[in-house]
Amino acid sequence: MSDELLKLRNEIDRIDEEILARLAERARCAQRVGEIKRGVMYYRPEREAQVLRRLAELNPGPLSADAVKTIFREVMSACLGLEQPLRVAYLGPAGTFSESASRKHFGSAPNFLPMAAIDDVFRAVEAGNADYGVVPVENSTEGAVGGTLDLLLANPLKVCGEVRLRIHQQLMSRAEGIGAVRRIYSHA
Repeated sequence: MSDELLKLRNEIDRIDEEILARLAERARCAQRVGEIKRGVMYYRPEREAQVLRRLAELNPGPLSADAVKTIFREVMSACLGLEQPLRVAYLGPAGTFSESASRKHFGSAPNFLPMAAIDDVFRAVEAGNADYGVVPVENSTEGAVGGTLDLLLANPLKVCGEVRLRIHQQLMSRAEGIGAVRRIYSHA
C-alpha cells in the first residue's frame, strides 16, 4: 500500500471519528428538545422539510443535494427515535411501494406497521395505533386511487406530506430474448 493511500485512509478514519462525535452531540441536543416538548407533537414534517432544504442549499459538494438530504433524513430519524419512535402505518405487506415511500419520508428509525387495506391504515391512525399513515393517492397505472380519495373526504385526518417515487419495474426471464417470452404475470 502506498504512503499516500495510507495517509488518506488515516485522514478518513479521523474525519469519521469527528462525524461520530458530532452526531452524538446532535443526538443529545435532540434529546433535550424532546424533554422540553414533553406531551407536545414531536414530529413536524414542515420543520424537517425546511431543514433538509436549507442543508441542500448549503451543500458545497461533491455530494449531490439528494445524497445530503438522504443522509440528514436518517440522522433526523435516528434522533427522533431517541425521544419516541414514530409508528407509521402503510399499505403492506413489507416490500411494497408504500413501504418504500414510508422509509423515504420518515427514514428507517420508525416502527413500520404494514396494513392489509387502505382503510386499515386510516383506522390505525384514527385509533391512535399509528402516528402517521402512508397510502397511495395516485399511480401511473390507475391514476387517482379512488379508495384513498374517498377515505380522505370522509375522514377527519389531514394530509401532512407527499412522497413521490419513481417506479422502475424489471422483467426477468430465463429466455434468450424478449421474443421467446410467452407469458407475463402481473397484478392489476
